[in-house]
Amino acid sequence: MDWGTELWDQYDIIEKHTQSGLELVEKYVKFVKERTEIEQNYAKQLRNLSKKYNPKRSSKDEPECRLSCYQSFLDILNEMNDYAGQRELIAENMMMSICIDLTKYLQELKQERKTYLMEAKKAQQSLESTYKQLDSSKKRFEREWREAERAAQYAEKTDQDINATKADVEKAKQQAHMRAHVAEECKNDYAAQLQKFNKEQNQFYFSDMPLIFNKLQDLDERRGRKLGQGYSLFSDTEKHVMPIIGKCLEGITKAGTNVNEKNDTMVIIEQNKSGFERPGDLEFEDYSQGINRASSDSSLGTPKGPMDLLAKNRNKNFWLFSKRSKPTVTEDFAHLPPEQRRKRLQQKFDELCKELQKEVDQSEALGKMKDVYEKNPQMGDPASLASQINQTSQNIERLRGELSKYEAWLAEAGGRGETLRYKTHAFNNNGAHEAHSPDGAHSDESTPDASQAIYAEFDDDFEDEELTAPIGKCTAMYNFPGASEGTITMQEGEELAVVEEDKGDGWTRVRRSNGDEGYIPTSYVTISLDK
Repeated sequence: MDWGTELWDQYDIIEKHTQSGLELVEKYVKFVKERTEIEQNYAKQLRNLSKKYNPKRSSKDEPECRLSCYQSFLDILNEMNDYAGQRELIAENMMMSICIDLTKYLQELKQERKTYLMEAKKAQQSLESTYKQLDSSKKRFEREWREAERAAQYAEKTDQDINATKADVEKAKQQAHMRAHVAEECKNDYAAQLQKFNKEQNQFYFSDMPLIFNKLQDLDERRGRKLGQGYSLFSDTEKHVMPIIGKCLEGITKAGTNVNEKNDTMVIIEQNKSGFERPGDLEFEDYSQGINRASSDSSLGTPKGPMDLLAKNRNKNFWLFSKRSKPTVTEDFAHLPPEQRRKRLQQKFDELCKELQKEVDQSEALGKMKDVYEKNPQMGDPASLASQINQTSQNIERLRGELSKYEAWLAEAGGRGETLRYKTHAFNNNGAHEAHSPDGAHSDESTPDASQAIYAEFDDDFEDEELTAPIGKCTAMYNFPGASEGTITMQEGEELAVVEEDKGDGWTRVRRSNGDEGYIPTSYVTISLDK
């Protein structure tokens, strides 16, 4: 069934229905837009909520941050932030796949509908024009026929009139004949116009308008089908991100299960254990026998009472839950309880050891680079490294002093500091190397050639260590003589196995297929590391 057959006479109904269908699409697009605004506002509020309760960067170093319940809350905030991102994605996808797409399709349908209605209007105007011509022809035929009848009656009356002359009779007959001829022509014209109108009317009702109505029907069905797809996308868009939203919710659930109250208790103890022993018993002071303020011998050297804990102010009573004034922070952490002081000193000592080792590595790298520049001037000026070498030496001396200071404090606090075992080379004003032991004293061993001493370390490493598995390969772009100790010769185009990456000193450790190893300038080769 189609509109052209069943609704051939319902033009107004079809026009109204198609307009109503397009308005429904507009209404749905507006509905989805408001939904996306709700999603975006919801996501924005969730992000603001997460940001509001997320601690500032400075507060993340607080002791409470190590607690599992605190970490789990941070995980929840992060998952909530990701959840907000998925709500934003829903809004964005709805806007793209529904609103924008339907709006564009709606404009096309409106233009198409307008074209069909214009065709219908033109067909109707053409039929109306033909009908007007028919009506005009009919009225003319009617008028001329009446005139012809009157002319015939007048001619007959004149012919019967005995007083009329022959000329009058002849004239009346000619007039009647002319009128009859004109009336006959009008009759023929009317018949032709009627035939034309009937043909156009048949074309209008059985061909033109049914075709237009069927086109409007197809337009309306396509509009409904597209709108149905938009309805489905309204849920499919959200279903698409449901797995990720589910993971966010699972992450929140996991954050709840990750809370370890026993471990939090141990962390609290570890962070806040003072190391003090409980106060000893107070002596009975018998005012009748005189005030005896001697301390009890049963306290085993620990603070004898509350007053011993507050030695700076004996006039104040000690209460377990009283508020304590914030102590002045000192470099040796003496303001902390013994246990906490020892931990902070140990932490600081370890940090200094790492920093010192870093400077030592830098010193060795500069030493290698300086020796290579001295033996191969074309590669660089040794004097250009003087400022860096001097700065590194000063840093090493400063860090040694810091280490000695913290090591003494740590020993005082009952801890044990083990200085990193390293061998470095300080540089004198002339750029020569001087071997130093960890405690800063000069070594008794003489090193006639600084470069020999430096690269001897590398040779020892190669002898003592097992062969390291290659981490990639390289191809030589230039020839390299390898004249210095620890280096290896290289020919242009030669392929070598990379054993150790460049650590920032400009040298890469490589190995030949025969097992020979050594250092080469990184800038002389193209390197391809294994993934």
